[in-house]
Amino acid sequence: MPSYETVLVERENGIAWVTLNRPEKRNAMNPTMHYEMLEVLDELEFDPGTRVLVLTGAGEAWCAGQDLKESFRDLWDNPAELKRSGAAAQEWRWRRLYHFPKPTIAMVNGYCFGGGFTQLIACDIALAAEEATFGLSEVNWGTFPAGLVSRVLADAISYRDAMYYVLTGETFDGKAAAAMRLVTFAHPLAELRERTTALAEKLIAKNPNTLTACKDALKNSARMDYALAEQYFAARSQALGAVDPDGRRQGIEQFLEGKYKPGFAAYERGE
Repeated sequence: MPSYETVLVERENGIAWVTLNRPEKRNAMNPTMHYEMLEVLDELEFDPGTRVLVLTGAGEAWCAGQDLKESFRDLWDNPAELKRSGAAAQEWRWRRLYHFPKPTIAMVNGYCFGGGFTQLIACDIALAAEEATFGLSEVNWGTFPAGLVSRVLADAISYRDAMYYVLTGETFDGKAAAAMRLVTFAHPLAELRERTTALAEKLIAKNPNTLTACKDALKNSARMDYALAEQYFAARSQALGAVDPDGRRQGIEQFLEGKYKPGFAAYERGE
């Protein structure tokens, strides 16, 4: 895999650790990062050795949002590039990451501000350091959480929590983020990577085709009515059976015979 200027990719035992790598800027996103992240996601989607993607940040930050100078002010006289980089930002942080076919985990190791909320919410599961700092400070400099931040935030947490932090610009820590369900769990920073690895290994042990189907079913049906969702689930179940004809049969047989062992390894062994 090629090396990148703003992203570090390390693959180990089925886990792809993708690190936003501008620590001197608290991993603020610039156009280069947006283009590189699109390449990274393209590569890892079709990499057979990648079973789980973990997104994190270098140094003391997860992501401090957009680099306002490089992403906006420097491009005011270049509207074509402003549009291209903006489209790339939305593409990787939401459409590509939200619909990534493999499980994704946000490992929030430090500061998470503004535009960083988009890719945080796009990930399937989020673990945060208790010491991490979250904030939506846009109100303090004359604007609102734009891009897709306000929209995805409204889905991720309660209306009251979202409105309070958007209007006040106050910060909150990882424990508060877990309490309002912005992240799945919060752990001490010293334990965060170990906890993330254990979670990734739990996912790797499961049938990857079933994991993809679970993601699709939950995300794609969220705004369907019940009748349409029922039809979608029937079609998705048939598609899963076509891709992995033995997985469900073996799983049911194991369960009925009292030999059920969670995980893809059991399928591979035919147990």
